Amino acid sequence: MALTVAAALAQGYKALRDSACPTARLDAEVLLAHALGLRRVDLYIHPERPLTAAQESSYRDRLERRARREPVSYIVGQKEFYGLAFVVDRRVLVPRPETEVLVERALARARAAGGAGLRVADIGTGSGCIAVALALQLPEACLEATDISAAALEVAGENVRRHGVAGRVRLLQGDLCAPLSGPVDLLVSNPPYTVWESLPLGITAHEPRLALDGGGDGLAVYRRLLRELPVYLRPGAAALLEIGDGQEEAVLDLAREALPGRPLRIWPDGMGWARVVECGPW
Repeated sequence: MALTVAAALAQGYKALRDSACPTARLDAEVLLAHALGLRRVDLYIHPERPLTAAQESSYRDRLERRARREPVSYIVGQKEFYGLAFVVDRRVLVPRPETEVLVERALARARAAGGAGLRVADIGTGSGCIAVALALQLPEACLEATDISAAALEVAGENVRRHGVAGRVRLLQGDLCAPLSGPVDLLVSNPPYTVWESLPLGITAHEPRLALDGGGDGLAVYRRLLRELPVYLRPGAAALLEIGDGQEEAVLDLAREALPGRPLRIWPDGMGWARVVECGPW
């Protein structure tokens, strides 16, 4: 007898729960909907719908991958960020919702500066989600997005084309600010800021170390990036840097050392954690 949607969902939930997956119900729904080419709501509209043998096999494969802690976003091949769907895979970090505050503060700063004709840089762009979100909200701005990883830039290229901003977002390979064509009016970055050895296996086994590893104290990239800012920011420009939980004082100390006398401000994310350091305006 063919497995129904309801039965498949129940089996998937149990399998993921038994493997200690913290979001077992949601993940089972997302993976089943993806295997069937349906919306999640459709699973409950037609619970008696039978799965074909191919669909059942596809679903079980997805469940096995998730049980090994592979991110759901990699399994389904995309992740929503700032209300937009982005292609993601093992070449790039999965976009996190807390990074949306970086986009929000960048937009506020850009609009305060007038918006039109702004030169914006996204350093360490990864999937390109930050650059694309900014480009769509700032149609008169010119953006450059850098990454040291050629593989990550391939994914970013897919996303800038998917969202129709390839003509305004230049993707540049290289380390931090070095590939930029010149100084900018606004610089944003979500740099690697974790201590790799402290991360759970579900992350280290699947997500790219280059996008996460901030060195022994998580601050190695900030030290280099902050020293580059005076060269790459125009007069009146600002830089916005995402930080990890509990890193605000350490990053502020580094910023004060690298940028003496410059105004600094901390912005929280939706959970109240300090999430973005704003440096400037210059």
